[in-house]
Amino acid sequence: MKLEGTHYDVAFCDIKMPKVDGMEVLQRAKEQGISTTFIMISAHGTTEMAVDATKMGAYDFLQKPPDLNRLLITLRNALTNSQLVRETRTLRKKVSQKYEMVGESTAIHDIQAVIEKVAPTDARVLITGPNGSGKELVARWLHEKSYRASGPFVEVNCAAIPSELIESELFGHEKGSFTSAIRQRIGKFEQAEAGTLFLDEIGDMSLSAQAKVLRALQENKITRVGGDKDISVNARVIAATNKDIKKEIAENRFREDLYHRLSVIVIKVPALKDRKEDIPILVDRFLNAIADEYGTRKKEIEERALTELTNYSWTGNIRELRNVIERLVIMSGERIMAEEVKKYL
Repeated sequence: MKLEGTHYDVAFCDIKMPKVDGMEVLQRAKEQGISTTFIMISAHGTTEMAVDATKMGAYDFLQKPPDLNRLLITLRNALTNSQLVRETRTLRKKVSQKYEMVGESTAIHDIQAVIEKVAPTDARVLITGPNGSGKELVARWLHEKSYRASGPFVEVNCAAIPSELIESELFGHEKGSFTSAIRQRIGKFEQAEAGTLFLDEIGDMSLSAQAKVLRALQENKITRVGGDKDISVNARVIAATNKDIKKEIAENRFREDLYHRLSVIVIKVPALKDRKEDIPILVDRFLNAIADEYGTRKKEIEERALTELTNYSWTGNIRELRNVIERLVIMSGERIMAEEVKKYL
């Protein structure tokens, strides 16, 4: 059919056609991922038929002969919807590229394989690894490849929030529950409804907050600070830490029962120094990304410079590498040379 070779923003499709049924055309288009917005029309339409068409992905359903004013309004709205769908797909693609996991090392392939298996489930995941190694990327991909991908991805940096405020941040608070609570606030658990809640650096969370998180995971319920009402929540929880949690448990800084709740699946993200074969690929990706951000031509890098970067001990991991590449792009000449790498590392 023409839809397979040409893009159309909107298609008016009759239910009854001589060679093929309109509902079959709609079904085939949706199965093939064709983004055209469908408006179904029929002289013998019923409410049941309209509902079926909508379930299959039709934007609207019109009776024949259609009222001209309604037809034009429906067309205008359908065009707006088509544009929004395209923009959303473009944005999602950009987000996916931004958080893409880059590398060909065995460690990265192993992590990708685990993500493929775990993402479609609601299993809780604990991601471990040093600062800057890419733990957030793993969390993002677990979300993007899950059935919750259309829902929110809500991140909480437990290390950046004072211990006296972490409970309010996670569970929200009622008006007047403390001095500065001048209005009700919805917490991160509620904000992540039908999506994913990413608790980054959970090893820095206070024991008091840990107890409440444990209850939320056990019962899928929370209580806002200053409130007495149980609120049901539906968020998949993914946690990450750069600490040795078993050591933290032994020293009574982390609850063992919470650890077991969070660690149905454990994904260990290696330090960059343990997957040096990925550094040239990462360098190329960062050079492309920085060129796009600055609106400039991608800078070339000589082989000796790349060798210097590969042999360097990246204590700050991928985050440090990205910063160094941006520094080199700004400070180097037409081509990034080994001498400049030594100078600006």
